[in-house]
Amino acid sequence: MTDTGPATESRATPSDTTAPGTPPAWYARPAAREWTCAPAPAEVRAFHITLPEYAPTPLTELPLLAAELGVGRVFVKDESARLGLPAFKALGASWAVHRVLAERASDTPVELVTATDGNHGRAVARIARRLGLRAHVFVSQGVHPGAAAAIEGEGARVTRVAGDYDRAVREAAAAARAEGSVLVQDTAWDGYEEVPARIVEGYSTLFAEVDGQLADAGAGAPDLMAVPVGVGSLAQAAVTHYRSRGVHGGPALLAVEPTEAAPALASLTRGESVTVAAGETVMAGLNCGTLSGLAWPVLRDGLDAAVTVPDAEALAAVRDLAALGVSSGPCGAAALAGARAALTGAGAGGRRAELGLGAGATVVLLSTEGREANPHGAE
Repeated sequence: MTDTGPATESRATPSDTTAPGTPPAWYARPAAREWTCAPAPAEVRAFHITLPEYAPTPLTELPLLAAELGVGRVFVKDESARLGLPAFKALGASWAVHRVLAERASDTPVELVTATDGNHGRAVARIARRLGLRAHVFVSQGVHPGAAAAIEGEGARVTRVAGDYDRAVREAAAAARAEGSVLVQDTAWDGYEEVPARIVEGYSTLFAEVDGQLADAGAGAPDLMAVPVGVGSLAQAAVTHYRSRGVHGGPALLAVEPTEAAPALASLTRGESVTVAAGETVMAGLNCGTLSGLAWPVLRDGLDAAVTVPDAEALAAVRDLAALGVSSGPCGAAALAGARAALTGAGAGGRRAELGLGAGATVVLLSTEGREANPHGAE
């Protein structure tokens, strides 16, 4: 990767209030589009295409949202049915498990262990079941009972943790070490990078699909992509994909986080990775206090902007997308809520200028889960 160092051209608005007329919490660094990096391996999508349930997920154009946001075209990447599950996570987990098993010296069956806020754990459990392996999934206290039951329904052993996502990750890692199991975690720390890197590589298929679908729609490359962020692995994949073209430029990449759990915004504003206290949020899959150690330097240098959204705006986006025919849970709908926060309301002119967006811009919203994936979406 070409490392341009920490953010040097930025603006941050520390307020996270959502009172009418108040600008949202915001960070921007237009210089991000000058940074470049190496691409994901080309063989990732070739692997996914071999899976029996593989099919590109829809990219749905929504003209009403384009009119609302004041842009040329808006597309939603609908991940409500990905490889038989209601979220995108199986892309990363399937590739990572495939690579782990291919590199093992022994054919002895292993147990897969992970921690989750919901979707990742279910994906690992589903893959383990298909491969005839056992799975042990640690769920944090914010996980809805329905999501935990769905993981158990995949045949996994579920351990409920009396703490947040970060604690669940620590307990899963300790259990994997003690039991000699394989940890399949979608966040990285010092000494644990290989599997999370494979998971990020797995997400590259999603962005390759977007490129082809936009071309088919006569839209060309996106001008803005809004990405929901938890530990940052999907955003890392987005940055890697769009900053690896060998030339400067590409779309503006917007990270969207819950107001109650925004480590990316805090870290970008501070210029160093920081841990925040994650509160309660209906965006359960984004309820993380610490960014992945692999994601942080990539997000620091390659993200254009970050914004936070409260639960009420995410749930409003759930309802609005449903009315337009897109099934989305609060995490997926956060992309729409974040685009609204960035492109409309008080101070929108300045934010649009920082994103380089004109009236004819093409915007892509990553709806990372369907309503089935997160029971909070029905509340």
